[in-house]
Amino acid sequence: MNEQIASIQTAALELIAAASDERSLDDARVSTLGKKGTLSLAGALIKDIPNEEKAAFGQSLNAARTTLTAALEEKQTQFQQQADQAALTGIDLTLPARSIHTGALHPLTQIRHEAITILRRMGFALADGPEIEDEFHCFDALNTPADHPARNEKDTFYFDSGKLLRTHTSSVQVRTMETAQPPIRIIAPGSAYRRDEIDSTHLSVFNQLEGLFVDTDVTLPDLKGTLEYFFHEMFGNSTEVRFRPHFFPFTEPSFEIDVKLQRKGEAPRWIEVAGCGMVDPAVFESINGTRKDNALDTEKLTGFAFGMGLDRLAMIRWAIKDIRLLIENDTRFLSQFA
Repeated sequence: MNEQIASIQTAALELIAAASDERSLDDARVSTLGKKGTLSLAGALIKDIPNEEKAAFGQSLNAARTTLTAALEEKQTQFQQQADQAALTGIDLTLPARSIHTGALHPLTQIRHEAITILRRMGFALADGPEIEDEFHCFDALNTPADHPARNEKDTFYFDSGKLLRTHTSSVQVRTMETAQPPIRIIAPGSAYRRDEIDSTHLSVFNQLEGLFVDTDVTLPDLKGTLEYFFHEMFGNSTEVRFRPHFFPFTEPSFEIDVKLQRKGEAPRWIEVAGCGMVDPAVFESINGTRKDNALDTEKLTGFAFGMGLDRLAMIRWAIKDIRLLIENDTRFLSQFA
């Protein structure tokens, strides 16, 4: 029997040596070590061998299996080395390595994160709401009369159902006041939609961030201090900030906010960046009507609100001349922010 095992081993080694690829090598393995392979069938004969010879037979069988397994692994390694060498054919290892292009956050995402971080440090919490709104939350609750230009179909995207794409994230402030108990201190970043003609400074969809603070004894100096701190953090401590009287239906008094910036090679100039004001008591009264309580008591509570375009802040921060660059996904432009 030992001679039979030796003969099987010799034949298997010849098959392995003759294998020209991984498939023929696997065929050699199966024909020898498989369930019906020659060495496996020989091992099944151990039951017919006298007991005194079984130990020697088993040792020979195991030795042959070990030898063949090692030969198979050596041949497999040889094939792998040949494949690796073939993969390198034609490659010039002396060429310099290619640079790895790393990704980065979009400039709008960067400015949004920075703005949120600054306001979160001042105690503002994030709030969110639907982008498809109704007229009450977008206009009526904000003391906007029916004949206001913003409610015209030329300015606002309406659906056949009467719903609309929100024109500002002020609707989030309304929904928050409908459910939350004062004090309220929130910011609402998100998309807003208007029928603006697309040009270098306007898009039909833009990114806005609005804020609201409602509590007892909230004053105009609180509003000014909050926004001056915000713009100093955003554009630098030396940035000049001014408040110009303006009109918004939902705040009284109301202001436009400008910052004075100087770009290299240009004279300093004032740039409008936001609108703000003290919440009009009529807004509180309207929301009390939907709440069916007097949680927003106009005799006890005051508040301020503000809103700004994140696209505009990004354009100011990085001196971007055309707002359309922010939506065109041109990697030549976006790679500057990596």
